[in-house]
Amino acid sequence: MPLVDITYAPHVPQDVLRQLRSILPHLVSLAVECPEEPYDGDLQPGDVVLRFRESGPLDSGGLDVVIEIHSKWFESRAADRQRRVDELHERIAAAAPGLTDFGIYLSLPVAAWSQGEE
Repeated sequence: MPLVDITYAPHVPQDVLRQLRSILPHLVSLAVECPEEPYDGDLQPGDVVLRFRESGPLDSGGLDVVIEIHSKWFESRAADRQRRVDELHERIAAAAPGLTDFGIYLSLPVAAWSQGEE
């Protein structure tokens, strides 16, 4: 289950942010799929968590949008992480033509996750 943090500059239009909200779950799932966590194309609530945050006056950077993806480390996923993030960048650029000045950070920490209804 990837966690995706989207930090955006105040001047980024809401329609671009809505477009990201629409396309990121599928595109991120494609980018991080691996034998240990295959993607079947049927996203359920909680499969991908998106968190949007407007950058503040004390933040530094320079890009309009920074997309940070945190997904559990697996050797198969980590072995080609640069290819994965480069392809994801291309797919986002193609799917969201209004977004031009953005970067993606893919982090693969050793982690565990538990989810369930009580």
